[in-house]
Amino acid sequence: MFALFNCVEVLIIAKDKNEMPINDKIKVAELMVIGPNGEQMGVKKLSDALTLANYAGLDLVLMNGNSVPAVGKIMDYNKYRYEKQKKLKESQKKQRESNKDIKEYQLSPNIDIHDFNTRKKNASDYLVKGHKIKVSIRFKGRRIDRPELGKEVMLRFAEELSEVSTIEAQPKLEGRTMIMLLAPKK
Repeated sequence: MFALFNCVEVLIIAKDKNEMPINDKIKVAELMVIGPNGEQMGVKKLSDALTLANYAGLDLVLMNGNSVPAVGKIMDYNKYRYEKQKKLKESQKKQRESNKDIKEYQLSPNIDIHDFNTRKKNASDYLVKGHKIKVSIRFKGRRIDRPELGKEVMLRFAEELSEVSTIEAQPKLEGRTMIMLLAPKK
């Protein structure tokens, strides 16, 4: 039973780490007060700072409790939190855009027309989303004797996708595998 309460306390503490202490939750005697427009109002007692914040119709937020004296700012805390979350989402979105994946499509030198068209359609959808495509052909057995057949299939694949992509790396043979890279058109 005691361990259960400790776990709950840890969860509550972890949840509150992201939140800044505001108004009555501030536990310092004196703090440097920054006004709503960024002006420094000087070192004030907590009660005086809370009175100023109430008079302005805003919240007193403890920005830095570790410094001497602690720093508090008078602001609309809900608006501040909203803008902070908005910036975080925007930065995550930019990070996702910069981390585009490379999707690999495997063909064969004697691929059937329907399989070819299916892979072409899927690759086209992926290229439209802004991702790169890696096209590979693995030569098995005696097929390695005719790599030009594989190159023809790859170039035909690139030609079919020429509306949405450009060839980033021409087909080249590495061992028994031929590889080509396609990048989306901008």
